[in-house]
Amino acid sequence: MPKYVFAYHGGKAPESPEEGAQVMARWQAWFGDLGDAVVDGGNPVGPSKMVSADGVADDGGANPLSGYSIVRADSIDAAVEMAKGCPIMDHGTVEVAEAMEM
Repeated sequence: MPKYVFAYHGGKAPESPEEGAQVMARWQAWFGDLGDAVVDGGNPVGPSKMVSADGVADDGGANPLSGYSIVRADSIDAAVEMAKGCPIMDHGTVEVAEAMEM
């Protein structure tokens, strides 16, 4: 079964420990709903740099990555359906891409 990368863009840091706990509970519930499809729950990411032939930009580009997960699904359409329930959707987006086997 193919693997898909969920690349998270946007979102915001919780404003309090209580909000942080609520956000984490939502992520854990979503991962629980996905069950064995979750290969790697991933992590949020810190500030990034965009590297190109023209040099290095400190801002991570126009829509910087904020985290990732890896799931298994029958098709990209099935992976997209999984992504629709992601908690990041409150304040950001999920980019879905197949991790191609080489």
